[in-house]
Amino acid sequence: MNRGTSAAFNRRFAFGWLAAGFVFLYLPIVALVVYSFNDSPVANVWRGFTLKWYAALAEDHELLAGLWLSVKIAFLTACGSVLLGTLAAFALIKYRRFTGRTVFNGMVNAPLVMPEVVVGLSLLLMLVSVQRAIGFPERGMMTIWLGHLLLGLAYATVVIQARLGELNPQLEEAAMDLGARPHQVFRLVTLPMITQSMLSAWLLTFTLSLDDVVLSAFLSGPGATTMPLVIFSRARLGLSPSVNAIATVVVVVVAIGVVAASYAIARAERRRQLEMAEAARR
Repeated sequence: MNRGTSAAFNRRFAFGWLAAGFVFLYLPIVALVVYSFNDSPVANVWRGFTLKWYAALAEDHELLAGLWLSVKIAFLTACGSVLLGTLAAFALIKYRRFTGRTVFNGMVNAPLVMPEVVVGLSLLLMLVSVQRAIGFPERGMMTIWLGHLLLGLAYATVVIQARLGELNPQLEEAAMDLGARPHQVFRLVTLPMITQSMLSAWLLTFTLSLDDVVLSAFLSGPGATTMPLVIFSRARLGLSPSVNAIATVVVVVVAIGVVAASYAIARAERRRQLEMAEAARR
């Protein structure tokens, strides 16, 4: 086998494995979307096309309430995670030496390697102790948000820290030499260059919060049941096709959001590259 034939075989082999990986990952989602239009009440038996499960979804107040609660918690989690993650990443990258840096770095990254069951149980015990001591917070949306924020903070810090570590410090130094104060350097120089990573961290933490089951199960309370918990509880008795319908709605909305965010990130990157090239020509 000559070199050209070997290279062609390697490309086909790599493409075949890539295609198989995508089929393995996305075929279940495609099947879920297809069966959301199934006329049969049995989820895996096709009996014809229908939209009745989407109509039934409008009457499923428990599932819709769980979806709305999940969206609210995910939005607050993503915003809080990006804010705290930016501050944590900035401290770890810009201030290499401060008392307790190693401990701080370890605590920020600990939720990434610890099982969610351990994190959820630990938070439950802590929040119960705090509630007994001061009467706050009650188990519900607040406690779920705190748990998701702890996990989202770790992921956001990693994403934003990676981007901050790649920045050229000479750009910030040049801004300070031109008379910019530290807060102006961060707002006018650093922040625009890490905006894409912040958006990526927001989308990641939003998704993680939206589909979290373990932390939500430990930290939820009466009247605060997220959509994953509703679906998980119904799965024990047999899922209704209306669950496929709401899952399809979520998949479509998330896909549109990801495509729009990817387009915005790519457009911003092209604009930044053009601005840098123009500045270099000057």
